[in-house]
Amino acid sequence: MAKKADKKEHRRGLGRGLSALMADVAPEEAVPQADGNRQPDRLVPIEKVVPNPDQPRRTFTQSQLDELSNSIRTKGIIQPLIVRVNPRNADQFEIVAGERRWRAAQMAQLHEIPVLVREFDDTEVLEVAIIENIQRADLNPIEEAAGYRQLMFKFGHTQEKLAEALGKSRSHIANLMRLLNLPETVKDLVSEGALSAGHARALITATNPEDLAQEIVDKGLSVRETERLAKGSVQPAAPKPRSSGSSKIEKDADTKALEGDLSAALSMKVSIDHAPGQEKGRVSISYETLEQLDALCALLSTSR
Repeated sequence: MAKKADKKEHRRGLGRGLSALMADVAPEEAVPQADGNRQPDRLVPIEKVVPNPDQPRRTFTQSQLDELSNSIRTKGIIQPLIVRVNPRNADQFEIVAGERRWRAAQMAQLHEIPVLVREFDDTEVLEVAIIENIQRADLNPIEEAAGYRQLMFKFGHTQEKLAEALGKSRSHIANLMRLLNLPETVKDLVSEGALSAGHARALITATNPEDLAQEIVDKGLSVRETERLAKGSVQPAAPKPRSSGSSKIEKDADTKALEGDLSAALSMKVSIDHAPGQEKGRVSISYETLEQLDALCALLSTSR
């Protein structure tokens, strides 16, 4: 009885997508070994397999599809696709992970493809699709950060759990998620490859990130040069105000670090005002869109 309870608790700890999928999204070259809990892969007609309409990734690079298609022609599909019975048509299988291989197999004119059939509900399918994109696909930093945010908001995963399950450091996840706080124009430059994640991180604390981003692109500045430029933009923007009332207290390094961690976790600006020597204070969360407000409400609701 205790053994069964332990198994159930483990499945809910990371979510079945995280705990059950990691072996299934191994690199292309590695074929996962079947165990007692897994059904062996089988060949199915390619026309019986359909894509997931809620697949988070919408763009597939043609050059990468061509390369994979050529490999499939000579070596076949090494890693089976993960599928489930299509909930809208029991005679078909819906792709859970492996749409890129399915597209490349069509280009290679394969008639049958290997699949592993899994029992996933709609929520688990989305979770698996996000993880597969992060683990296997060549995502840009903004796409990767958005994937982490989805996993945290939709499924309640913490940065620590994601880091452990995905083989990433917590600082890597936190730093990427901080990029989502940048203006849309700056994020677009990162997505297009005009700015690296290092450039973008340096702009997070700048007062005029959009202007600086364009200057960095125009002048081809390095990350170190960007950091110096960003620091220069922050320093003059923080003069000590003269007022007859109480002056604003400079925050210590620990408070600023905590603000940064919370901002990265929520993908929203967080401000902490803590009165020195006291146990009370105030936490302010700023949202830019109604979607962010909905996500915050959902996160607070699930934390009860």
